[in-house]
Amino acid sequence: MHKAIQLGEPVSIPPHPDHPNDPPIVAIPDRVIGSGSFGVVYLAKIEGTGERIAIKKVLQDRRFKNREHTIMQSVSHTNIVRLHSAFFSPGSRPAEIYLNLAMDYYPETVFSVVKEYARMRQSMPMLLARLYSYQLVRALLYLHPRGISHRDIKPQNLLVNPETGKLVLCDFGSAKVLVPGEPNVAYICSRYYRAPELIFGATDYTPAIDTWSLGCCCAELLLSHPLFPGDTGVDQLVEIIKVLGTPTREQIVTMNRHYTDYRFPNIRPHPWPKVFRSRTPSDAVDFISSVLVYNPANRPSPVEMLTHPFFNKLREPTTKLPNGRPLPPLFDFSLEEYSLMTKEQMAQIVPKHMRNEVYEQALAMKL
Repeated sequence: MHKAIQLGEPVSIPPHPDHPNDPPIVAIPDRVIGSGSFGVVYLAKIEGTGERIAIKKVLQDRRFKNREHTIMQSVSHTNIVRLHSAFFSPGSRPAEIYLNLAMDYYPETVFSVVKEYARMRQSMPMLLARLYSYQLVRALLYLHPRGISHRDIKPQNLLVNPETGKLVLCDFGSAKVLVPGEPNVAYICSRYYRAPELIFGATDYTPAIDTWSLGCCCAELLLSHPLFPGDTGVDQLVEIIKVLGTPTREQIVTMNRHYTDYRFPNIRPHPWPKVFRSRTPSDAVDFISSVLVYNPANRPSPVEMLTHPFFNKLREPTTKLPNGRPLPPLFDFSLEEYSLMTKEQMAQIVPKHMRNEVYEQALAMKL
């Protein structure tokens, strides 16, 4: 048990379980950078190097295993925030224990970036909208085949480094391995990004709820405000119907076959091009409209999303960040990721100038 975290006081962080012989690192919590019902997030500096890390402190219920810690220990991907280590510390009350997760620190979130462009009365550069969306798709390409659903994808949980353009998905406090046949709670995911099947009370949903949230985040990058800003669960559904139109009985069955209370006014779909600004590229509108559909089974898989023309600009060898720097690594797929693609999809996703030994090895395995 480590001592309680205090601002300005050194904290000894044990090594990662994969490297048990490494010495512990000492970090000094500098300030609080986030707080909520989950707990508190501190910004800390590592002594000696000055490197900054984030430490998330969460109250631990002794009766339950911490799902967030378990999932974060099991994942390792370029677009998922990296867990350095975890340790326990006492609370202020007797028998109160906190789990502390030490992670990579990122200076911004997609939420703060969108807010800053809106404050300047500017739209986010289309290249950044493509880049951030693409990297979120890559995170889902890694998580979903493992059965992991994040269940709270929103701009606040997408960390970014504006200098490098790198995006990582964070906050796995709601994440869960979805097991077919096992029920799950429907009241999950932040309201604006909640898939319609959740609003209809489904308990047998799939990771396609994350795909819906991704579509909402992508739309927000283009609009500078949430696409479906409902005040309540019912109001949220009204906002969705305003754009997608009233779902048919058949569509409702695909979202929740047990839902029987069918009483909705008949509203026609709003044309997707009219949802966005007139200068919005057609490939962006097509991408979002293909993702935000009622039937979860009709939402594209992460691999299908990566092949979309919306991301073609990222495949061009001359494309750079708005600050002139090169794009972050976008095509460093593993053999495991390539195993999810057909050779035709591989050729669509990875541009010729970015194909490497792993690509050739994966291709040879498919021939």
